[in-house]
Amino acid sequence: MAAYMRNVMLLVSREQTAFLSRGCGAAVTSKRYVRGLRRKPVRVLYPDAEEDPGPKTKPQPRFEDQHERRVKKEVEKKKEVKKKEVKVTAAAEHHEDRGSVRNRRNEPPVSVSKDQVDDVRFERAAPGDKRLARLVSVARSRTFREHQGKILLEGRRLICDALDAGANPQMVFFSTVDRLRELPLDKLKRATLVKVKFEEIKIWSDLVAPQGVIAIFSRPDPSKLNFANTDHSVPLSLICDNVRDPGNLGTMLRCAAAAGCHNVLLTKGCVDAWEPKVLRAAMGAHFRLPIYPNLSWDAIENHLPKPVTVQVADSGCGPDRSRETEDLEANVSHKPSKAGDYGWVSTRRSQSDVRFEEYDSDSDDEGLSLPRVDAKLYHESWAQSPTALVIGGETNGLSLEAVELAEKTGGQRLFIPVVPDVDSLNSAMAASILLFEGRKQLLKLIQSGRKWKTKAEGQLP
Repeated sequence: MAAYMRNVMLLVSREQTAFLSRGCGAAVTSKRYVRGLRRKPVRVLYPDAEEDPGPKTKPQPRFEDQHERRVKKEVEKKKEVKKKEVKVTAAAEHHEDRGSVRNRRNEPPVSVSKDQVDDVRFERAAPGDKRLARLVSVARSRTFREHQGKILLEGRRLICDALDAGANPQMVFFSTVDRLRELPLDKLKRATLVKVKFEEIKIWSDLVAPQGVIAIFSRPDPSKLNFANTDHSVPLSLICDNVRDPGNLGTMLRCAAAAGCHNVLLTKGCVDAWEPKVLRAAMGAHFRLPIYPNLSWDAIENHLPKPVTVQVADSGCGPDRSRETEDLEANVSHKPSKAGDYGWVSTRRSQSDVRFEEYDSDSDDEGLSLPRVDAKLYHESWAQSPTALVIGGETNGLSLEAVELAEKTGGQRLFIPVVPDVDSLNSAMAASILLFEGRKQLLKLIQSGRKWKTKAEGQLP
């Protein structure tokens, strides 16, 4: 037993010694590791027999090369910063919207010569230029056109007609220099000329095949424009009563210019005369005769000469149209009839003249009776004095004010007969037929040398 205990004690002492030795070794190793981290680089000592090689010759040149490189990089960075500043200032100058074209700063003389055509200078639109985008507002917003006093014209022919009539151009956008040379440059010296990419013009244009020229003009004053072919005009006026279709209105204006009308008067219910669709359909008629838009009926009377006879166009779309045609052709009956019997007149007044009055339901209907106007075929003599022709819109027809004005001036309702079972003519087509018939009658009267027939006179002298 004693021997066994002695062996156990020896074994325990040996394991304890081994453990302590391992622990000391670990401690020493960790201390050496930490100490190694804190040491400084060792300096190399050469024996006395060996000579110190001394400092190398290459580090100094390397340091100088690095310094020179740093200086060069700094100089290049400064140059790049200056170039960026020049670009920013040039772009800022492009964004400024001024009345005349000016030279851009920091631009070589060669580029100035390129941006000049026949003593007329132009700009080059910078990326992100928003001036061309304003054309959309001018083209689509009637409120913008009326408040800002600007109109949009597209195409060489329309722009040239406006310049010949004396309209004031503000800005002209063109895609190539050749397109700019097609315009009268002497009349564009006060305008801002901007060269843009054709792709941008194609984006904002309403045409299928844009011509590459778009211009913004000041809204013209009809009394200040110089209209051509005034010597060939006749005392005939066209009154468009609540015409809302742009194509029809543009065609009417074109026919009025071709027939030599004195002027065109548009009521408040008509579409804007400077709508892009109206401009395209009119083919330059806006600059060949005076057009007065957005007029009340009182103002329309002031624009007409005195004395004048107001004629209204009758579509004749009633159930007894065939019988009426036969009677008119046979001259059987020319008795006055009410305008409302034929369904071509609207009994509603315009909103500006609406009045509310109290009346007795038992009273007679004399106050509600429509004006009585005689009917006459379109080829009969009806233009024997200064005449105004009223064409109503296709939606509501003629207004009550137009018929009252015709009754007041001794006018008639003109009827264009068509074959049975055919709807009435288009308003623009009817206007063209009546305008050229009126021109023929007025020219015949002028060439014969006879005087105008007044309202009181029943026949010519």
